[in-house]
Amino acid sequence: MARIFSAKNRFGNWRKLWIALAECQKDLGLEITDDQIADLKRVETEIDLDRVAELEASTRHDVVAHLRHFAELAGSGGGILHLGATSAFITDNTDVLLTHEALTLVRQRLATVIRNLADFAERTKAIPALAYTHFQPAQLTTVGKRACLWLQDFLEDLYEVEYRLDRLRCRGAKGTTGTQASYLTLFEGDGDKVRQLDRNLAAHLGFEAFPLTGQTYTRKQDSQVLHVLSGVAESCHKMGNDLRLLQGIGELSEPFDRDQVGSSAMAYKRNPIRAERLCGLSRRLLTDALNGPLNAALQWLERSLDDSSNRRLVIPDAFLFADAILTLAAHLAEGLQIRGPVITARVERELPFMATETLLMEATRRGGDRQELHERLRNYSLAAIAQVETGGDNPLIDSVLADADFRLERAEVESWLSPDQFTGRSQGQVEEFLREAVEPALAGIDAAPVEAPRV
Repeated sequence: MARIFSAKNRFGNWRKLWIALAECQKDLGLEITDDQIADLKRVETEIDLDRVAELEASTRHDVVAHLRHFAELAGSGGGILHLGATSAFITDNTDVLLTHEALTLVRQRLATVIRNLADFAERTKAIPALAYTHFQPAQLTTVGKRACLWLQDFLEDLYEVEYRLDRLRCRGAKGTTGTQASYLTLFEGDGDKVRQLDRNLAAHLGFEAFPLTGQTYTRKQDSQVLHVLSGVAESCHKMGNDLRLLQGIGELSEPFDRDQVGSSAMAYKRNPIRAERLCGLSRRLLTDALNGPLNAALQWLERSLDDSSNRRLVIPDAFLFADAILTLAAHLAEGLQIRGPVITARVERELPFMATETLLMEATRRGGDRQELHERLRNYSLAAIAQVETGGDNPLIDSVLADADFRLERAEVESWLSPDQFTGRSQGQVEEFLREAVEPALAGIDAAPVEAPRV
C-alpha cells in the first residue's frame, strides 16, 4: 500500500497521463508527431524530485513544476504536453488510478481475513460456548458460529469493495471547468472529436469517464470510497472488541509469541495488544473517513481548493490504515487460540439456568401447575445465582430434583443437559454459510499473504 501511494508511483502516473493524452489527441488528428511521442516516452521515468522541488519553490504549483521538468527533458515532445488540460486532469485521473489499485489490494486483504476466519469457524463450528447479550450469559452458541458473525461483516465489506471497484469513474478530458471548451478550440469546433477524446482517454486508463464534471470529478466518489474503508474499520473494531472481551474472561486468546512480554511490571500478563491495536487504528480510520462527506458537501460551484490539502492526507492515510488493520485482523484470525477448559466450565456453570424452560415444560406435561412451578424455578434460580456469584457450584438442578412436585428423575434430567442440545442450529448455520456464501464470494480472489505485525 505504501508503494501504491509513493511519490514514485504517483508522479510516474502523471507522466503516463500526459503521454496518454498526447497519444489520444494525435489519434484524433492533432498535429503531434511520432517523434514527439517517442521523446516523451524516452524520458518518461526520469523524474528528478530535487529539480521539481526547485521549480515548485518558484512557481508555487506542483503540477506546473512537474510539467516544466518533464518538458525540459523531452525535447520536441515538451511542446505538446498538457494541451487543453488543467491540473485536475493530471491529479484527479491519477487519484482514480491509485484508488483502483489500492481497493484491489484491500479486496485481497479482505479475502485473507475471510479465509482465515472461515478456517477457524470450520474447526470450531461444533464447540458449545456461552452467547451473551448485554455481556450477560444468554443462551448457548458455538465458537464457530460467533466467528461467522465477524466473518459475515467482512463479507459485506468485500461486496462493497467489489461494487465500488466496478463503479469507479475517472475524470477524463473535460477542460478547465468541465465544459471542454479548450478541447473544442483544439479540434476546431468538432464536438464529436472532443467527445471521442474523452472516451478514448478513459478507455486507455481502463475506466469510463464521468459524463459531467466541474474542474474536478465529484468528490462524492471519494466519500463513497472512504465509506467502504470505514466499513472495513467497523468490522475490524467489532472483532477486536469481542476478542478483548473473550480474552478477558479467558475463552479465547490472540497469538502470543514465545518471548513476548505482556507487562513490564506484571510478568504473568498476556495483554491483548494486537486486538487493542486493531481497535485503536480502526477508530482512526473511522474518523478519517468523515472527511469524505465533508469535502463533497463543502465544494463551491465548479471547484474550490479547500479539499486539496485534506484529500492528499486523508485518502492515502485511510488506505494505509485499512491495509494495516486488515493485516492485523488476518494475523489474529489465523492464530486464535481456544481455551477449551474455560469455555466448558463457563457453559457447565450457566447451563442449568438455560435448561429451566425444558424442565418447566416437562414438569408441566407430567401434571404440574405451570404457574406454581415457574415461581419455584424463579426462586431456585435466584438462590443459585447468589451462590454462583460467590464462587460456588450451581445448585439449581439439585434444588429442582429435590422438589417432588417437579416429578423429574436425575438420570433423565442429566440426559437433557448436554450442551449440544442448547446450541440450536449453530453448527448447521456455520456449514451452510461457509458453503453458500463464503466459498462463492472468494472464488477467483488471490488472498494477500498474512504478514505478522511487528509488536
